[in-house]
Amino acid sequence: MKAPLLLERVPVLAEADVLVVGAGSAGCCAALAARRHGAERVLLVERYGFAGGTSTQMLDTFYGFFTPGQTPRKVVGGLPDRVVDRLHAAGAVFLRPNTYGAGTGVNYQPERLKLVWDELLAEAGVDLLLHTILVGVDADAAGRLTAAVCFSKQGFFRLRARRFIDASGDADLCHWADVPYERAGEREPAQTLTTTFRLANVDLAAYAAAGGNRRLRECMTAVVEAGTHPLPRRSGSLHAMNVPGCVSTVAVRVAGIDATDARGLTRAEQEGRRQAFVYEQFFREQVPGFREAGLIGLSHQIGVRETRRVHGEYRLTREDCLGVARFPDRVLLCGAPIEDHREAPTGGEETAWAYVPGGAAYDVPYRTLVPRGRDELWVAGRCFSATHDAHASCRSMAQTMAMGQAAGTAAALSLTANCGAREVPIGTLQDCLRSEGAVLETPEGPAPTGRDDWRASPLPNSRGASTVP
Repeated sequence: MKAPLLLERVPVLAEADVLVVGAGSAGCCAALAARRHGAERVLLVERYGFAGGTSTQMLDTFYGFFTPGQTPRKVVGGLPDRVVDRLHAAGAVFLRPNTYGAGTGVNYQPERLKLVWDELLAEAGVDLLLHTILVGVDADAAGRLTAAVCFSKQGFFRLRARRFIDASGDADLCHWADVPYERAGEREPAQTLTTTFRLANVDLAAYAAAGGNRRLRECMTAVVEAGTHPLPRRSGSLHAMNVPGCVSTVAVRVAGIDATDARGLTRAEQEGRRQAFVYEQFFREQVPGFREAGLIGLSHQIGVRETRRVHGEYRLTREDCLGVARFPDRVLLCGAPIEDHREAPTGGEETAWAYVPGGAAYDVPYRTLVPRGRDELWVAGRCFSATHDAHASCRSMAQTMAMGQAAGTAAALSLTANCGAREVPIGTLQDCLRSEGAVLETPEGPAPTGRDDWRASPLPNSRGASTVP
């Protein structure tokens, strides 16, 4: 889909070898990888005023680095490790368990992570444009992308490039380029949306002494059944943050929203904020340790789990995840369970879980990052090619960072070899990923232990983090 006629005469602001749309965890890693593997001019555009996307807008924990179970294995490495290493050096990381069995989480300070993304991108020589919104594309007669049309405070402009990576989360670039995709909700109900919020002045010792997770679960169930506090669910999660006395939550639930529709998204934002303050009152009145607590921050925007999922050269399926599939063109691993947040009937199951058997990790093939029939375009992050169920497993941020690493590396290799996305030599791509520390084979033994290394296997939580199913 070309830019509207109104935009035909807009100027060219910049030209790049690789243009990445969306500076979330996937897009940042894509841009870093493209630079590391020879792309001289890498341009990264982001609609907000900081990089990180979900990692800095609404969450504070990376999942997916470790497999669940009693013998956890570390299955993501390379550039994602370097991000956490930089946080760890600043004292802004600790590991925490996850009651659901999703594997050890790497908790971080999200404001520090904004700075880390800035530093890593600047050191790599990535050209970053913040406050820049994609509004259209240019394509040649064959439909091949030649430029992105964007808007910022200075008006409309074009960004020309030789290769493109859609890391927008919502597949915005693919949408404008007429790439086929499945819209969340077309077949299975779309996953619910969540506004995360943070509470300060929490007495975590009192909370733990009163029963912690168990007591919270009992309190939520009791007030929902009694109708005293209009909570949207009987379950949710909270955990300690890097700042003492502060907790972060995943409790709000907004269902039935198409997050690519402006009116729907507006309603979701308003409802998410309303629910957050309902929860604040509930915590103060019902949960031990929260009497003096107060809400100190809402997520920058409501958290969106799925919108558009691109049709790639291959679509990852539920059977691939639960059958521990192996692919010759694998570029990353995932051991996370299928975690489907859904609108459930009263008293029904609010989140559906299905676990990869035996604490194993399945392969994610390169073809899921290549839109069907395209040679100049890759996808990375939650718009990658997967069915609803497979997406619900492979959307953890460690995996999306690994997707970005693979897509950025492939884009750079395609320039060097003068070939299309579908012709990138898989062996060469895998060798490059391994040379960076990416994990492409499931480790035989458990992750190493060691209290001074965040890469160690799960440790007892020393900061009172709590998660309830």
